[in-house]
Amino acid sequence: MLIYAPVALLLLLLCARVLGDRRRIGNAVLFGLLLVLALAAWLIELSRDHPVLAKHVAVALVALLALGVVTLACCLLANGVVMVRKEGASPGNLLSLLSGTALVCVLSLLVTAAITQQRTLLVVAATAAALSSYIGFLFLCYLVYAFVYGQLHITRKADYVVVLGSGLVGGATPPPLLTSRLDRGRKVYERIAARGRRPVLLVSGGQGPDEGIPESHAMADYLVERGFPAAAIEREDRSTSTDENLCFSATIMERANPNYRCVIVTSNYHAFRAAVSARRAGVRGHVVGAPTAAYFWPSATIREFVALFVLYRRTNLAVCLILLLGGFLVWWLRPLT
Repeated sequence: MLIYAPVALLLLLLCARVLGDRRRIGNAVLFGLLLVLALAAWLIELSRDHPVLAKHVAVALVALLALGVVTLACCLLANGVVMVRKEGASPGNLLSLLSGTALVCVLSLLVTAAITQQRTLLVVAATAAALSSYIGFLFLCYLVYAFVYGQLHITRKADYVVVLGSGLVGGATPPPLLTSRLDRGRKVYERIAARGRRPVLLVSGGQGPDEGIPESHAMADYLVERGFPAAAIEREDRSTSTDENLCFSATIMERANPNYRCVIVTSNYHAFRAAVSARRAGVRGHVVGAPTAAYFWPSATIREFVALFVLYRRTNLAVCLILLLGGFLVWWLRPLT
């Protein structure tokens, strides 16, 4: 059982970090490492008692991984086509299509290298696979932990429910993405109010260059038109990004109540990144997600991951450079033919 000691230690570390602040992106990486280490420990233990079975299990896992990558590439390509048809060919909407194409290119490179056995091509393919594996591992960590974060308990003893804006249609009308957030924000407000508190629903969003009114005004109008009490709504109408949403909203809340607690409402694909941003901005609250159209979710999720990847670009760039340098050194020092 000593083989599981590192797993237990990593689990204790993860629990301590989650109890300290569940909004850390490092928790997602630790969670992924914990799963990988637990699987490796189980396979090692299995190989001691049942070596043949362990070999079959390892082969099955590799086969499932390969099948999963191919399936993922096909799904991303299909979703990319749907996104372009329904949402247009903007850079953000092309992410699933580009991701699927990149996976196909890496797979094609690996197959070609394996067939030709050409030294330089083998090194390039191995390096590309290493980079893809690193990014893929981070993405899976993000995806799984973001789901776990969304299932964790959110306090109902909040003074504010903050709904983040997402743009208007025609310069004045909340689109379905935003109305979904507003409807979820109202439900959260009502649950808190049912416990005897009277929170404030803070709608956050400024006025874009193509918008006739600030987003927060359109958001407030949407709620009031559907019977929500206008006196319970406060507006933050200066922000133009998620970071500004959170910072400007925090200023309003701190001014009214230095010891405030809040629940932040956004779309489900955006919830964990918003939580990371809230922690970095010092906002005292957790994030809940509102439902999003299924076809929109893959590209939007990739966009959120890319944003976090760029946010921690120094660490990620350092790892990518090490992998590239390792590939170069293998090519230079140890010829494969």
